[in-house]
Amino acid sequence: MGHPVGLKCVLCGEEYKPGSVEYTCPACGLDGTLDVLYDYKEAARTLTADALAGRERSLWRYGELLPIADDANIPRLSVGWTPLYDCPEVAREYDVGRLMIKDDGRNPTGSLKDRASAVGVARALETGQRTVACASTGNAASSLSGFAAVAGLRSFIFVPEKAPVAKITQLLVYGANVVLVRGDYADAFNLATAAIDRYGWYNRNCAINPYLVEGKKTCAMEMAEQCGWDVPDTVFIAVGDGCCISGLYKGFYDLKLAGLIERIPRIVGVQAEGARPIHDAFKSGADRVAFGPADTVADSISVGAPRNWAKALRAVRESVGDMTVVSDSEILSAIPEMARRTGVFGEPAGAAAFAGFRRMAREGRIGRDEKVAVVVTGNGLKDIDSAKKAVGTPMVSAPDLEDFNRQLERSGLQC
Repeated sequence: MGHPVGLKCVLCGEEYKPGSVEYTCPACGLDGTLDVLYDYKEAARTLTADALAGRERSLWRYGELLPIADDANIPRLSVGWTPLYDCPEVAREYDVGRLMIKDDGRNPTGSLKDRASAVGVARALETGQRTVACASTGNAASSLSGFAAVAGLRSFIFVPEKAPVAKITQLLVYGANVVLVRGDYADAFNLATAAIDRYGWYNRNCAINPYLVEGKKTCAMEMAEQCGWDVPDTVFIAVGDGCCISGLYKGFYDLKLAGLIERIPRIVGVQAEGARPIHDAFKSGADRVAFGPADTVADSISVGAPRNWAKALRAVRESVGDMTVVSDSEILSAIPEMARRTGVFGEPAGAAAFAGFRRMAREGRIGRDEKVAVVVTGNGLKDIDSAKKAVGTPMVSAPDLEDFNRQLERSGLQC
């Protein structure tokens, strides 16, 4: 397994030895998120394409670049190696060279966040913690609850009161201690942070704990390997708190330093029109992100106060990427289109990435020869109510062939 050699602040550049700091930069406070650094030359000795061919198909195949020293602490749920689907018909329709869909809704609790929780729970065990906690709009919460359960850890989850019922139910099924916070994600985050500080729980919040992004980065590593190390030209991903897009950049960055890829793809972040602070900061060239309210059907990215803004901006800028915004109506229409054209049913935030791709393709902002990947971060079953808004109602018939025939005639369907 991997052995981090340092932690580096994304704002001031100060470096710390592993173990001397667990979460954020002491000089920069909560905004000073840290990068986990490795001995990349040492990792490259054993992290080779040939070696990977014989390893288990999970995120732990990239162990040399993961911050877990003892594999006995790895949770037994299998995470990662989710499918990357080639979609040639959709690529032709939108006039791009190639389109691929990375379906991370296939992870154990149904989202990309399982990658972070797997690493977070392993770190908690390594540091002797017995209780883990986080704030979430839903997916990170259900993910943590599942992984804490199989590891025998107690979990406290703080989510906005209006989180989708399916996600809250998932938390309760896994036995988490669930706190519904009256307010938005920022309120849930603030309460979780205060409780974690008071009671000394292990902090699973990805924007605070640098080791969680290390799990998310494996999504990028898998895409690179699944493409035969010829990485996509452009990768689209939805952006809320900024952690998933940060993970993509870190994964490609680490692979480049380890000599497995030659370049980092252009990373495009997609935000909802009602929750676009990182987009606006990027487009204006600002050094910081202005916080504000958030309101979008895509609950997983309904974040007006993104805590990992610094890494998110870096991911787009350093990859010479871009950002775009999409409306709620675009997000909802993308759910059935993506499902019917690619077979992948994504929740609103996952479909937002496809909606962003669709918008930029229609605007001519993607080259005709480009190889594009879209990351779907969560399964559509996470938020059925939103999906129902985007589709029609079913036909109702008595158990009688003649009545069924009448319903067919009323519907206008041809048989």
